[in-house]
Order: sequence, then structure tokens, then C-alpha cells
Amino acid sequence: MSDYTIEAIELTKRFGDFTAVDKVSFGVKQGEVYGWLGPNGAGKTTTIRMLLGLLTITEGQAWVLGYDPQRQAKEMQAHVGYMSQLFTLYNDLTARENIRFYGQAYGLSRSALRRRQAEIIEMAGLRGRQNLLTANLSGGWKQRLALGCAIVHRPQVLFLDEPTAGVDPISRRHFWDLIYAMAKEGVTVMVTTHYMDEAELCQRVGFISEGRLIALDSPDRLKQTQMRGQVLEIACDDPALAVSALRATGAFQEVALYGALVHAVAADVHSLKPEIQRVLQQAGIGLQTMDLIAPSLEDVFISSVRAARRRPEPAG
Repeated sequence: MSDYTIEAIELTKRFGDFTAVDKVSFGVKQGEVYGWLGPNGAGKTTTIRMLLGLLTITEGQAWVLGYDPQRQAKEMQAHVGYMSQLFTLYNDLTARENIRFYGQAYGLSRSALRRRQAEIIEMAGLRGRQNLLTANLSGGWKQRLALGCAIVHRPQVLFLDEPTAGVDPISRRHFWDLIYAMAKEGVTVMVTTHYMDEAELCQRVGFISEGRLIALDSPDRLKQTQMRGQVLEIACDDPALAVSALRATGAFQEVALYGALVHAVAADVHSLKPEIQRVLQQAGIGLQTMDLIAPSLEDVFISSVRAARRRPEPAG
């Protein structure tokens, strides 16, 4: 019997000639918060929809709680929660009515639903707002309500597909507190995101790009093992112009804006400091500081994606 609550082996999905997910393999253990990090169109949602049995698997195999989602989706879904990136609550129902609707859909008894309704209202911080129309709730309250509806039946596995898109940072942090509270109770959570700070909160993170899983480990281990090159953080008077000028030299693996700072990546950035000073001076850009820093998860992700794109395709 597998040690994993969620397991995929060479999971593949093709739409005609387009491969959306390409031979992806991974496992998620009970109580783990597992992140799936990648840009829009990378294959994150397609992977989750195959694991839920909502899309047919082209090749490979998957199991969730030991169920095969291709053959046992109905039995599996009684133990699984899903919060999609699209808002799926009913705006013309109150918060309480939405919880009741989803509880009835999952077959909860009247007494169990009454208890669960009170628990979810408390968990989501909706006390005093439970009788408001969902349309009148802020984005953060709606997300918490959507989470409550996804777990009304106490699932053992929870799939969250970009659950905090468009939500303010404080609401996002509160949402993640709720995720970790569930994980402590043994719920396995798989969450897709394109937010780097959210990926840092996961116990393990898979980098997915163009349908392929290109790296998988804890955020700290990814920073230690997946970074190609060193990162120099540059503070200067005109960061946007500095990025253009430094990219034009062709001396760096990557040059990007990080807020008001510039990150330049190269195998030996120390040796390039004189060149950086010369380029910025020539462009009329005042240089303030240049510091070698530990890579951020975003630095590592970009480095991993670039390395994967340079890697030759397997023969055959």
C-alpha cells in the first residue's frame, strides 16, 4: 500500500496535439501542505482536474486516498474537497444559505449540517455576517466562505486551485492560517499558486512549467540545490533603465526587477561588478549598493525554468 495520500505516476494530458501535462510524477503525504507553483497555462489546474476525475487522463496513473479517479470518482469525491479558482458560490444566497446548500449536496443530515454550519461560520470569522448576501461580502470573506463550503463534509484531502487570487495580503495570510489549522488535523492539502510568498508557506513545492514538473522539494532545499548562479542585488536611481542596460550586455543569466531593486544572476557576479559599474555610469544611472544575497524562491524558479528549457528533449 502506498505511503501517499495523493500519488501521480507519469500523469499526462493531451488536447489534440497539445500536451498540457507531460509525464508528471509526485506524491503527497497525509497532513502535508503541498504547493504547485507555476505561471498561468503551466498545467496546474489540468493536473488537479485529472486528480479529481473531472478530466480523462491520457496516459499515466493517479490515486487519491487509494481511489482511482478515472474509475472511482464518485466514491472518492465524498472524501475530497475542491475550491476552484473560479468563484463558485451563489451570490443571491446568504453565507449561511450557501453553507447549507453545499452541506445538503454532500448528503449531511439536518443535525450534522446545523453543527457544521455553526463551526464554519466561526472558523471563517463570519459571525455577524452569516445572513448577508454573498454578493455583499468582500473578497476575503468570500474566499473564507468558499473554503468553508469546500470542507463542509470534513474531507480528508483538499484541493485548492489558486484560492487567494485577487485577495488582499491580510486576508491571504488569514486564509493560510486556516489551511495550516486543517493540516494539523491530518487533512492533506494540495494548493496551486503563482504567488511566490504563498509557495514559501508550503512544506514542499513543485515547480511546473509548460506542463512539466521541473523541480520538487521544500522551499529551503530548492534554494540550496536548484539555483544556477549567484544573485547580486543592486540598488540604483533608475532600476527599470538599469535592467534594460544590464540585459543588453549579455553577461547575465537573468536580470529582473524586484520592487525597487534589481537582481542580476551570473555564475560569478563578483567578477562582473566593474562591468556593472561601467554600464550604469554610461547610462547615467546612479549606483547606490551592490550586495551578494541568498536567492529568493522566485530567483530559483526562474533559474529552474531557464535550465529546463535548455535541456534537450528525450529521444523518441
